[in-house]
Amino acid sequence: MSGFQHEAAARRTSPGQRVTEALRAGIERVTASALGPYQSAVVRIGFSATWLLFLLREFPHRREMYGPDAPWSWGMAQQLISNNDALTALMWSDGQVWFECVYVAAILAAALLLLGWRTRTMSVLFMIGVLSLQNRSVFMGDGGDNVIHLMSIYLVFTRCGQVWSLDARRAARAREGAPGVDRTGPVLWWAIGLALSALTFLGKLHLDWLILFWGLWLVHGMWWFAGHRHPRGGARRMYDVVANVTHNAALLIIMVEACLIYATAGWYKIQGGRWQDGTAVYYPLHLDYFSPWPALGDLLSAFGPMVMLVTYGTVAVQVAFPFTVFNRRVKNVLLVAMITEHLFIAVVLGLPFFSLAMIAADAVFLPTSFLRWIGGRAARARERVRGARADGDAPVPEQRPADDVEPAAVRT
Repeated sequence: MSGFQHEAAARRTSPGQRVTEALRAGIERVTASALGPYQSAVVRIGFSATWLLFLLREFPHRREMYGPDAPWSWGMAQQLISNNDALTALMWSDGQVWFECVYVAAILAAALLLLGWRTRTMSVLFMIGVLSLQNRSVFMGDGGDNVIHLMSIYLVFTRCGQVWSLDARRAARAREGAPGVDRTGPVLWWAIGLALSALTFLGKLHLDWLILFWGLWLVHGMWWFAGHRHPRGGARRMYDVVANVTHNAALLIIMVEACLIYATAGWYKIQGGRWQDGTAVYYPLHLDYFSPWPALGDLLSAFGPMVMLVTYGTVAVQVAFPFTVFNRRVKNVLLVAMITEHLFIAVVLGLPFFSLAMIAADAVFLPTSFLRWIGGRAARARERVRGARADGDAPVPEQRPADDVEPAAVRT
């Protein structure tokens, strides 16, 4: 058919048919693949790294923050939890040994999620670690803890290990013809099932959390069984569709959450008198609590017009960002501005973990081409360090999400 015939056929198509075709294409895209594999991977890496670094930095002070020596005592925390039914493993016992086990387990879960080892399981354990510590002492944090709190829940429902993970490397090896026998996945699944059975018998979890954890456990088991028995069967395809839809919905929620954070922060700033007169940035620079480098703060605040420009610029960027997410060029410019702002906050105001959490949330909007470029550069640097390449200009294979069904070994 010639080009003129195609145009004539397009003109004969009614608006209703075009809407139907577009809707069908959109549904197929949402159900056939997990969108944003690089964005979900960088969000996973960003939040797990932020939480891991925080736990390691506060390791000497862990007992005063979340343990038996905390000002917010175990009894006070128990009274609060009894009213809101929040999840925290630290309420299962007030012993010192149990607290140490939970804290170390939170560190291990964050490290393994960062590496992308059994991301489906580690994302759940990562969420439990975050909620256990944060819900134990609700007054600890600097704002970034709220973002980590929410994102740890959303990550459970994403397929965040498609690239830049040990799961992706194992899947690539399986596609190359060396799948092997996955013993770790079933053993891990059974161990978690025994732990859930014990918690159910002892009554340690609220009914809502029991339904969620048992549901995830059963779905993962059926998914592994369908992929192991019939990797190309209808049941496996149905599970893939459900997983893709869930992942895409969770990724959309992460994007909406980031936009809401900036929108609410910007509009609340507009209502503040210090933000209106352009002096809101000046005062934190002279507070001892937010001045790790007093000389730097004095230098930055010495020039009044610069302080006013930064103040108004912060408000403008935060208010405008949610309205620019569909304009690629403007969005990228504002992303650079916001990441620069958070780096400024980390260095000048001494809030590194708040800034890292916000940068990790911003990363969900980074362009795929930029993330793949970063991944390629990192892979080439790794190969040079290992000395495995003979030619420094030879291309390095990049981890990409598979187009076909992933092997059962990566489903746990």
